Amino acid sequence: MLEYVKTILLKVSFDKILFEKELRKGFRMLVPTELAELKAWCYQQFVKIYRGILNRVFASAA
Repeated sequence: MLEYVKTILLKVSFDKILFEKELRKGFRMLVPTELAELKAWCYQQFVKIYRGILNRVFASAA
């Protein structure tokens, strides 16, 4: 599932609303070990354009 979520996020990264929606959806589908990997990957890929969204989504999981 992790690779699927990554693929979707890359495809919708042009739109911030869609990106956040898909990130939240993917967040619900993954197990904790995959979430940690997704978080690291997202910050590596999208921190420059979606830092606020990433912080908001990943903070809600804590």
